[in-house]
Amino acid sequence: MPRLVGINHVALEVASIDEALAFWERILGPLRLRGRPTRMAFIDMGDQFIALAEGRTQEPGRHRHVGIVVDDRAAVLAAAREAGARLVGDNDILDPWGNLLQVVDYRDVQFTKSPEVLRGMGLEGLGKSDSARRELEAKGLV
Repeated sequence: MPRLVGINHVALEVASIDEALAFWERILGPLRLRGRPTRMAFIDMGDQFIALAEGRTQEPGRHRHVGIVVDDRAAVLAAAREAGARLVGDNDILDPWGNLLQVVDYRDVQFTKSPEVLRGMGLEGLGKSDSARRELEAKGLV
């Protein structure tokens, strides 16, 4: 029987690729793109990516959201505030097109990247909190 392995990418609808890339860079710094065909852009995240697609058709998210994993949650939320993004609750950012981004710190979640991918991303040595390690150990994933 087939099994779910992971997520390769998530696609978000935006009104303007240029404006969306500028927004993402204001909150996350310089981006590495995998590609930028007409009306799309692929933001690289090592072995995964986020696809931005021009042509917003959905209503703004309320419960529907994407969890983005970062190396410094507090810094991303501060940059989002400075960029004028609307913060919802303690760790959610509503982008200008209504996409709800839930910001989580790599150290605190079960999600892991291989040492090779972290090194390739310039994030070698990025570790896990004790609670995240315990959760991974409980699943036999350490």
